[in-house]
Amino acid sequence: MIHRLQRGEVPPKPHIVFEPDGRLAFEHCLTRQGFDGAFTILYHRQPPHWIASEEDLGPHPALDDPAPDGALARRHYLTDRLARGGTPFLGRRVLLSNPDLRVHMVHATESEGSLVANADADELHYVFRGRGRLESPFGVLAFGPEDYVHVPRSVPHRIVVEEPCSLLTCEGLSWIDVPRNFRNPSGQLRMDAPYTHRDFRAPDWPDGGPATLGAPRRVITQRGGRLTAFEYAHDPFEVVGWDGQVWPFAFPIRAFQPRIGQVHLPPTVHMTFAGGGFIVCSFVPRRVDFHERAIPCPYPHSSPDCDEILFYVEGNFTSRKGIGPGSITLHPTGLPHGPHPGTYEASIGTDRTDELAVMIDTFKPLRPSGTAQSIEDEGYNRSWVRGD
Repeated sequence: MIHRLQRGEVPPKPHIVFEPDGRLAFEHCLTRQGFDGAFTILYHRQPPHWIASEEDLGPHPALDDPAPDGALARRHYLTDRLARGGTPFLGRRVLLSNPDLRVHMVHATESEGSLVANADADELHYVFRGRGRLESPFGVLAFGPEDYVHVPRSVPHRIVVEEPCSLLTCEGLSWIDVPRNFRNPSGQLRMDAPYTHRDFRAPDWPDGGPATLGAPRRVITQRGGRLTAFEYAHDPFEVVGWDGQVWPFAFPIRAFQPRIGQVHLPPTVHMTFAGGGFIVCSFVPRRVDFHERAIPCPYPHSSPDCDEILFYVEGNFTSRKGIGPGSITLHPTGLPHGPHPGTYEASIGTDRTDELAVMIDTFKPLRPSGTAQSIEDEGYNRSWVRGD
């Protein structure tokens, strides 16, 4: 929820008669936290709640994938080993999850054949590879490599795949938003925040409105991990206008403005988004610590309250050998973790790093899935001793 926007036609006040083409428009309020949070009001040509039929599709195929309980270990998953194919929503596979968060990966080659709506979670996609566009009642949001794409809970949409898309997807079962400490009392992003309002891209409003997109009337909705297909009586994108603060957005990871200090700062300075029970951080190319005796490489540490995931995108990862683009590492509570042998010492005297990565910290333990187990690098936990 970044700032208020208006697209298309809206009346001068909410909750009054509005006849943009001589017919009464139907007001549709999308509210957060009941009626206490951010909201958007959309204006439909037809009643947005008229459903012609429904069909129970059962659980989402990604969610019924438990892995056997295993020993406590640091783990490394090679996501390029996952099969290619499918759509961004139905084709994704959960890798790690807890009651607050599910982390998926998909190498999608097909566009969604229907609309989808996740009533369980806000979704945050990191675009590792590929291009496409997200179509919704808010308009069209184009995306490409290195974009984050945020879809608010319950918004019907489809991702159109223009080039095969590898997406790291976070389902925020609580919420996903800009951290509160980055805003001033008026809700504006602070001048010392790591990004500005200008960095966030909103959907484009097509000529003639979203009704020109030819959206399917079939909407697959996820609730409680279960899928139900609804056939709507009218085009769900028949919207003449909207205004408010809840809308899908894209944010390019390289627009993140990293903070540096004389000596190594904790990874919380890279925080980009927050949810209930977790944060998402962005590591981008940057200058490093400038004290004359600084050690820029991350120090060994134990975090007895957090599990940590790192998704490696690009660059020279100063703390670790044997890691490449598309790798995911999991460092769980209960085990110290830190740089690979030799990298701590070798970082002394360096003045910048070119790494690009996404980090997720969670307060509740993450459970790997069977899919994650099938793409695991089995020797990772002992690789510090071997120096691999």
